[in-house]
Amino acid sequence: MKLFPSSVVGSLPRPAFVLDLINDRPPLPGEEYERRLQAAVRYAVALQEHAGLDVLTDGEWRRKSYIGVIAELAHGFELCTLPDGRPFTLVVDKLAPKSPGFIAREVAFLKTITKRLIKSTLPSPALLGERMWHADKSAEAYPKREDFVRDCVPVLRRELELIRDTGAGIVQLDDPHLCLFVDPAVRAQYADPDAAAAFAVEMVNDVVSGIAGIKIAVHLCRRAGARARGESYHEGGYGPIIPHLNRLKVHHLTMEFTAPQAGDMAVFRDLRKDFEIGLGCVDITPGRVDSPETIAGRVRQALKHLAPERISLNPDCGFAPGSGAAVGLDEAYRKLCNQSAAAQILRADCP
Repeated sequence: MKLFPSSVVGSLPRPAFVLDLINDRPPLPGEEYERRLQAAVRYAVALQEHAGLDVLTDGEWRRKSYIGVIAELAHGFELCTLPDGRPFTLVVDKLAPKSPGFIAREVAFLKTITKRLIKSTLPSPALLGERMWHADKSAEAYPKREDFVRDCVPVLRRELELIRDTGAGIVQLDDPHLCLFVDPAVRAQYADPDAAAAFAVEMVNDVVSGIAGIKIAVHLCRRAGARARGESYHEGGYGPIIPHLNRLKVHHLTMEFTAPQAGDMAVFRDLRKDFEIGLGCVDITPGRVDSPETIAGRVRQALKHLAPERISLNPDCGFAPGSGAAVGLDEAYRKLCNQSAAAQILRADCP
C-alpha cells in the first residue's frame, strides 16, 4: 500500500433517515428494510471513496451502537435507552449464540460495492464488561464482571474468524476502556489499575491469538466522542499504559493525538517497533475542520519518532460514537477530504 494511507476509525455520522431505519421508525418488511439500508450504505461508501480514503467501512450504519452490536451475536441482553435517546444494552442472562456472522455480513456486502481495503470493527471484551454489566441487573447471570467478559471472548473470536473468511483486510477492536487508564482520575477508581489494564489486554489477546490472514488493530479511544459532546476531557499521556500495549498480540494501534491531553508523541519510541500506528490527526469536534496543512503538521510531528511506512492517517475517533453525536455528515466528509489531501502533501514530502 502507498505511504500514509487514509482511513476512517469506524463510524460515520448517521442521517436521521438511517437512525429511523435501524430503529424501526416505522417497522418495515425484511426485504424492503434491506433494500433501503443497502442504498444508505452505498452512499456511505461512495462518500468515503470520493473523499479519497484508502481504507473504508460501512460507517457502522447497520448497528444501533458500536458496543450493542454484541447483542446481534449472542442472546442474553436487554436493550434500554439513555435519557438522550442513545441505546444502552445490559447483560441479564448467560450468553448463548444468536446470529454469528452479523458483522461478517456487513463485510460481504461491502465486498460487492468497493475494491478498496475494508476495515471491520468489534468491541473489545473488557469494554463490554465495563459498559454492559450491572451489579444488580446482571448479577444473577454473572455475579462477577470478569466472568461476563470471559464469556464474550468466544463470541467475538468466532465473529473475527468469520470476518477474516469473508475478506476484510483489517479488523479493529475498539477499546476505550483500556485507554482510559492513562487518566489519573480513572486510575484512582481502581484498587489496582494496572491489573485491570492487564486483564483488558489479556482478553484482547484471547480473542485474536492464533488468528492469521487478517491485519488486527486496536483503537485506543480517549473518548473523543464524549469530548465532542462536552461530557468529559480525559487527562494524561499514554505513558502509563505503554507496557500493556506492548503485550498486545496485534499489528496496528490507532491513537488519538489532536487533543493536548494526549501528551508528547515521543511516547511512540517506547512502543514495539512492529506496531503500525493509525495516527489520530483529524479533530472530530463539531465545527472544527482542520486544514490539510494542519493535519500534515501533526503527522510531521509523529515522523520525528516513526518511520513513514508505519503511519496511516485517521480521525481521532469515529464520527458517530453514539446516536447523539452532533457532527454533521457533510462536515465529516470535508474533514476526510482534508485528511486525504494531507496524505498527498506528505507523500510529496517522502517520495
